[in-house]
Amino acid sequence: MLRPVSALFRWLLCATFALLLAGHAAQAQEIEARLYSNAPIDYNFLGIGFTQVTTSKFQMNTEIVAYNRTFDVFGQSGKVNVILPYAQLHGQTTVGNQVISGSSVGLTDPIIRLAANLYGAPALTADEFKHYTQDLIIGANLSAVVPWGEYNSNQLFNVGANRTFLQPGLGVSKANGPWRYELSGDITFFSDNKNFYGGNNLSEQPIYSGTGHLIYYFPSTAWLSTDVTYYSGGQTFVNGQQVNNNQENWLFGATLSMPVNKHNAVKFHVTEGAFFSQGQYYTMYGVMWQYRWGDGGK
Repeated sequence: MLRPVSALFRWLLCATFALLLAGHAAQAQEIEARLYSNAPIDYNFLGIGFTQVTTSKFQMNTEIVAYNRTFDVFGQSGKVNVILPYAQLHGQTTVGNQVISGSSVGLTDPIIRLAANLYGAPALTADEFKHYTQDLIIGANLSAVVPWGEYNSNQLFNVGANRTFLQPGLGVSKANGPWRYELSGDITFFSDNKNFYGGNNLSEQPIYSGTGHLIYYFPSTAWLSTDVTYYSGGQTFVNGQQVNNNQENWLFGATLSMPVNKHNAVKFHVTEGAFFSQGQYYTMYGVMWQYRWGDGGK
């Protein structure tokens, strides 16, 4: 039986959507610098990391294992990235005299991302790449969040979403000495969750986003990026009834990547976000250790 969308249920949904946006901002809609940069083909990267998202009402901790490989895409460089997260979600808030709390622990939805440069980033071996100088790069990417995570329809808070996310995007990267300027635009499409909180149908309209990065490369090959992303859209409906209006949100962040040796590097990132439509601010920070090997890593 479908549950009526009561005022309390509607409020809980709005709070939950704010949390889900924060969690997926750390995943499918992550502020990621250098997505359209060039690199030698046949690189392999294995990363192990931790991310924490904190709002005034919720906290989500996520341990991540990620694999990335670069390859030749019709003469231009491309990459495939697979992210396997495990999350712990805890939250509590008050509605009138009622305390609402919840938690969820388990494997969350994995992410697969394909990125292919279309112009300005030729597929090169490690030796050929030594003579490459970037100018303008144009690229495209497609990310998918696969609904394989832990999900229980009898509880409101889950680390899995029980629906598919698809996010196509286009971007450009321009070099100027040690500086890189990146701009990109993405659209996130959502399938329906037909078993939402006791058999309800949850649907969401697309979210449109634009991202900018200002990146500086140090002589040591370390790099520092400042990042900004704007989101809009994402009206949500339960059983055809509108639950919230368009989201309008900003993310501001920074990323620092430092080499440890020829094969290892560590990356730190922090993001501050404001949910203007939901009235919640949040902080996201994380660290990732990355190991490189393969033909490009000799």
